[in-house]
Amino acid sequence: MTDLIELLIHFGLSRQEARIYYLLLTEGNMSGYEAAKRAGLSRSNVYGALSGLVEKGAAYVIEEQSVRYQPVPVKEFCDNKLRTFGSMAQQLDKLIPEKAPDHQNYVTIHGRQNIEDKCRNMLAGADLRVYFSISADLMPYYEEELKGLVDAGKKVVLLTEEDFRLDGAIHYARKHEDGQVQLIADSQYALTGEFTDEIHSTALFSANPNLVKLLKTSLANEIKLITMSKDQSHRQQEY
Repeated sequence: MTDLIELLIHFGLSRQEARIYYLLLTEGNMSGYEAAKRAGLSRSNVYGALSGLVEKGAAYVIEEQSVRYQPVPVKEFCDNKLRTFGSMAQQLDKLIPEKAPDHQNYVTIHGRQNIEDKCRNMLAGADLRVYFSISADLMPYYEEELKGLVDAGKKVVLLTEEDFRLDGAIHYARKHEDGQVQLIADSQYALTGEFTDEIHSTALFSANPNLVKLLKTSLANEIKLITMSKDQSHRQQEY
């Protein structure tokens, strides 16, 4: 339940609203009095939460002899919020004055989710090619963006274990043991870091030519070693 509450909070509900919404979803329509009794909270707090749920589109008011509250299905509620967020994002993009970011800086990104988001944005924004080195168990998180690149005819080079395969991409078998991630987009943007837990994961991102060149050289050397090792293995099999 704790994880569910945290997810609902990301959709704009307060913690108390999320608890009452969960109660309505799991136990059905009820009055404010019934909700307070089931939740073990004061009626004033519950009525405030119910009012918030109605205002935020997570519950309907049923006018009967006594007022009761009906939850909006969670998928419908989330879809409505996502549409609203999308519209708001477009408005913000138009209203906020453009200022060219200084990509020459070296930016340290903290937190696993923030690094994952940065990788997705780099993949989604690539115009020509990407080189992506990451463990096979993490590849599925980026499969949608990678498929989109392949379908658009862009070059996708993956350095990962043989467990993961993507039609249309170039694969080089590489074993990852330390959660390392390396990504180059369009030979302009580079990210290198390490996935540990949510809090301690860190990565370095920049468009600084020095970092891009360093990472390109590192991946090129890896590809060369992988290719040489593969050729040697084939020759041994022939003998």
